[in-house]
Amino acid sequence: MGLLDRLLGGSKSVTGSNSPAKPAKAQEEAFFLDADASSSMGNVEFMRRSNTIRRTFPGTADNPGNKEMVAEVASMEARLEKATPGLGGAVQQEQQLNLTGGVPKPVKKTFAEQMSKAELDQRKKGSAVGVNIPGGPAAIKADQEQQAATQAQPQISSQQQTKPGDIGAFKAWAKDLNS
Repeated sequence: MGLLDRLLGGSKSVTGSNSPAKPAKAQEEAFFLDADASSSMGNVEFMRRSNTIRRTFPGTADNPGNKEMVAEVASMEARLEKATPGLGGAVQQEQQLNLTGGVPKPVKKTFAEQMSKAELDQRKKGSAVGVNIPGGPAAIKADQEQQAATQAQPQISSQQQTKPGDIGAFKAWAKDLNS
C-alpha cells in the first residue's frame, strides 16, 4: 500500500496474495501520437509561423529623422531584416584618413601678455566681474563711485597716525555728540 509496504514485503493486494496484478487490456494495445497531437502547448501552427515586427523610433537632436527596425521572428529564431542607420544596436566603423602623413602639428605657444591699467579697468566694466561678490555688479559700481568721490575731495593732512587699538578716534566722536 504505502512506501514502507513496498520496501519491506513488496506490494500486497487487498486479497492478500503476493502475485503481481495483471495488466488491463487497454495497456496491452500500445498506440503513439504524433508530436503535434501529443503536445499541450496550444496551436502549434501558430507558434511555427514567423511574424514580421516593425518598430519605429523618433530621432534625436544629434541624429534627426524617424528610425525604423524590421525583424522576422519565429518560435526558435529571430532575424533582423532592416535597421535604419543611427539606431543604438548597430555600430558603424567610419574610415579615418590621415592627411598629415606623419607630420606632427606645430605647438601653439601661448604666453600671458602684460596688460595696462586702463585696459584692465576696461575689461572690469563687464557684468561678469564681481559675480561672486555680495551685492554683485551694483555694489562694485557704487564702490567705484565712492572711490571717485573720495579722490575728488582733498585729504586732510592734520590727522595723526595712531597705533593699532587706539580708541582716541572714538573719544573724539563722543565729544562731538555731547557738544
